[in-house]
Amino acid sequence: MKNNKPLLFLLFITLFLQACKTQKNNTITKEINEKAIEIYSFNTSDLLEDVKILSSNAYQGRRTGTKGAKLAEDYIIERFSQLKVKPLNSGYRQSFSFTAGKQYNANNILGLIEGTASNNKYIVLSAHYDHEGIKNGETYNGADDNASGISALFAFAEYLKNNPPKHNVILAAFDGEELGLKGAYHFVNDNVIKQRNIVLNLNMDMISRSDRHELFAVGTRYYPHLKPAIENFKNIGMVDLVIGHEGLDAKDNWTNSSDHAAFHKAKIPFVYFGVADHDDYHKPTDDFEKIDKQFYKDAVETIIQVFIKYDALEL
Repeated sequence: MKNNKPLLFLLFITLFLQACKTQKNNTITKEINEKAIEIYSFNTSDLLEDVKILSSNAYQGRRTGTKGAKLAEDYIIERFSQLKVKPLNSGYRQSFSFTAGKQYNANNILGLIEGTASNNKYIVLSAHYDHEGIKNGETYNGADDNASGISALFAFAEYLKNNPPKHNVILAAFDGEELGLKGAYHFVNDNVIKQRNIVLNLNMDMISRSDRHELFAVGTRYYPHLKPAIENFKNIGMVDLVIGHEGLDAKDNWTNSSDHAAFHKAKIPFVYFGVADHDDYHKPTDDFEKIDKQFYKDAVETIIQVFIKYDALEL
């Protein structure tokens, strides 16, 4: 009889390697499933559709003072109205003018969700809706920057409609961010709401894609009472929530990089949520197709869960 030991040995090795590979694949799948979000606090299809619409060519890059910006204003107001968000004032628009090389007429869009605590304390959830417009015949659609933040405001509105907050919440869609944070500074200094009554700003600017799956939280360096909610946060989905870009590491300091700077200057506590710059930052290629849809949904859920922790505090 022919000796089959070598053949049996090869068969054993093959089966062993296949078993190891299967076990490894099962482990990876198990880890992903353990991190997966089963139920979101908002309609994920609506979230993505809002980004897709706001970053479409029809909105012409949403540059302040243009037809595209007006279309964006109308869209935001329509969505606030659909989601039962009241105007902060007699209407949603807060009009203002400024000079940045030329005269601009701009509009913040401001909504209010009243809190259950019946006091004068306000949390401002903010994102800017303006972008770069059309340059040299190319449309800068700004899907990540910052249609992603504006669409997150709608997700917040949906969540808060079903889960009333303790604090009063202002949903602020700011104009003129790309031209020097003009809308945020106008809001903070306009005294529609007294500065002393604004207890927190959560600002969202570029939250829909990250090669490293990192969502940075900036601001707790200056306001230590806000740090535990971030430090002790158990990551959900595929988002790694990281404290950084506060001037204490080798990364760029984002303390004054977006609309939260206006609040910080007024000594109003803030946390800014954003991702690292990517290859399409401030380029005409920042399109809806480049968004990491799973990361984006998980990032919005992450920010909502952080908000819940802050809203429970005595701010």
